[in-house]
Amino acid sequence: QVQLVESGGGLVQPGGSLRLSCAASGSIFSLPPMGWYRQAPGKQRELVAVDTTGGFTNYADSVKGRFTISRDNAKKTVYLQMNSLKPEDTAVYYCNTKYRGLSYWGQGTQVTVSS
Repeated sequence: QVQLVESGGGLVQPGGSLRLSCAASGSIFSLPPMGWYRQAPGKQRELVAVDTTGGFTNYADSVKGRFTISRDNAKKTVYLQMNSLKPEDTAVYYCNTKYRGLSYWGQGTQVTVSS
């Protein structure tokens, strides 16, 4: 079992920044590959960024150059630094990992970009 808890969401003006955190706990020795997803109202959940244990990262085209995923293995935490936020970034953000064949999701954290 793996538990994921996101934090760091909130209301921010366009052009602002937020940093999301996702802390993993449970029966894991080290932090597995992690991903951030988001779901806006009326839309499907989409992949935002992934970070593997080998240091590989990948981003959705819509966030490249603005968002950065990183990890702290000692804290078993993955981060999503979001800069130059736009209203279209408004969504519930979820972290995800796949561990021993199972997929785990956090409860999500709301990000609202509005003036």
